[in-house]
Amino acid sequence: MKRNSKLSLALHVLGHMAADASYPRTSAEIAELHETHPAFVRRVLGLLREGGLLTSEKGHSGGWFLARTPEEITLADVYVALGERFMRPEPTGEDNPVTCVIERALRGEVETALDLAEATLVDELRRTTIARLAEAYQDAALKS
Repeated sequence: MKRNSKLSLALHVLGHMAADASYPRTSAEIAELHETHPAFVRRVLGLLREGGLLTSEKGHSGGWFLARTPEEITLADVYVALGERFMRPEPTGEDNPVTCVIERALRGEVETALDLAEATLVDELRRTTIARLAEAYQDAALKS
């Protein structure tokens, strides 16, 4: 997974939160650990909050918390909350009009196939919880 992707950041953060939910994480701490900008972290975590996966508290002892138990959050929940798709054709519109009849037909077929692949991906992601990520993290920590 790309280090700077929303999904990579989200899964990493949620895995740590699931492994140790005893204290809140701040955007600044997360950004420093991931060598990225706190604004990017806030955007990603904000999407997770809108998706019902995180809560946040302002103030001196504030930060980000899991909104549900790690056993209740699946990778599909995270993927859907972020609103990203792994597979998508080039967007159409004024800057990229589809003028060829063959291209329009091909685009429709490709989009149908990609929608099916996306649905299969989400079904697979539903099989793994954030709790499993925490277990893998703890197993790896014990081995090192």
